[in-house]
Amino acid sequence: MTTNLYIIRHGEAVCNVEGIVGGRNGCQGLTDRGHEQARRLMQRLTDGRIRADVLYASPLRRAQETAQAASEGLGVPIIWDREFEEIRPGEADGMYYAEARERYNTAARNIVYDPYSPGGESWSAFYARVGAALARVTREHAGKNIVIVAHGGIIESSFYYFFGMPPATVRTAGFWVHHTSITHWRHGHPAGDDRWYLVNYNDVDHLDPALLASTEPL
Repeated sequence: MTTNLYIIRHGEAVCNVEGIVGGRNGCQGLTDRGHEQARRLMQRLTDGRIRADVLYASPLRRAQETAQAASEGLGVPIIWDREFEEIRPGEADGMYYAEARERYNTAARNIVYDPYSPGGESWSAFYARVGAALARVTREHAGKNIVIVAHGGIIESSFYYFFGMPPATVRTAGFWVHHTSITHWRHGHPAGDDRWYLVNYNDVDHLDPALLASTEPL
């Protein structure tokens, strides 16, 4: 029995370009470039090479707008799931990063265990949340093709979950994720291997080089 999991990052967002902490308050949706990226993604998903039995998505606006394009391309409805939201920033939500860094002295925090600002999640809590969500959907839809439209942090968390990486790794290394890129994980092997395999990461074959942006990875 083979399970395919495709995690797609949202298109370029206003909060990425403007340097705004993009939680539920700060997310203003996609930029014009982000909408074009989502349109190209939709076109790619119509070719049938990626099939979906279920489509999950983060309800943050930038993911919503991208998921709507993916839903049209795949021909399946969206299941909105807050567990696939980006790391929750707390009080800094909606602030410019420069303002938040000064107000909350974020440079002095323990990035693994301290939230970005009061009321937010630490990276370790975030990875635990996403790991539990990935375990749930892959268990509930075992043997199916699962697509999740979410955030760079969700894709990063998938590496921590499937490879069993310790949260402290975030101090020294991360994963740069292109907008509307596709990360493909597969579980099961004809030889009986019961592991998860990384098939593709940062797949942006649907984008021209001019549509690749070098903004914040989250």
